[in-house]
Amino acid sequence: MEAKILGDSLPVVTCKLKKGESVVTESGGMSWMDEGIAMKTSTNGGIMKGLGRALAGESLFMNIYTAEKDDVEISFSSCFPGKVLEFDLAQGESIIAQKKAFMCAESSVDIAMHFRKKLGAGFFGGEGFIMQKITGPGKVFLEIDGEVVKKELAAGQTLKVDNGYVAAMTSGVDLDITTVPGLKNIMFGGEGLFLTTVKGPGTVYLQSMPISKLQSLLYTGPRN
Repeated sequence: MEAKILGDSLPVVTCKLKKGESVVTESGGMSWMDEGIAMKTSTNGGIMKGLGRALAGESLFMNIYTAEKDDVEISFSSCFPGKVLEFDLAQGESIIAQKKAFMCAESSVDIAMHFRKKLGAGFFGGEGFIMQKITGPGKVFLEIDGEVVKKELAAGQTLKVDNGYVAAMTSGVDLDITTVPGLKNIMFGGEGLFLTTVKGPGTVYLQSMPISKLQSLLYTGPRN
């Protein structure tokens, strides 16, 4: 499968397929496609697998698009201003992503729910108790809110992040929460009681405008 990302603030992924190649997306994820592409809707792994994906923020059913001839194109548009990350995962290689980050992938890619190792990280860390675990082999595309900042963490290196800003990370990164020190900091610092902590080794992808933050700004108004 050949793929390219078009656009800037509202990008589109266009995939060119050879006969027999397939791409999978959540229900309703396709934007436009050429003739000569067949669609099949299924739980893509059984009802339990579908329920697991639903808990991780995706749809219960997935759409699989298969080329019936060479060089046909299918496109998937982002649903929020931001960026699209492309990963070409090796066999058994995984990326951990926030809920609803999945956009599309080759049919060989596995999408499953990923539980946090620690309950506190899920309940207070801002990214949710359940994330997505996406495992190769194959190409996968993720939607990220706003701009993307990539951080490479060495073994034991720690980064503290405001809640909601962790978009994705490699499987070796450990995610936990820490308490903001000091009563004044908690009451008046504007960061709340907890911060997300990520520890290497691995790569962390941060997003500049989480939807949750935008929703809060629209509700309360911009900061002065």
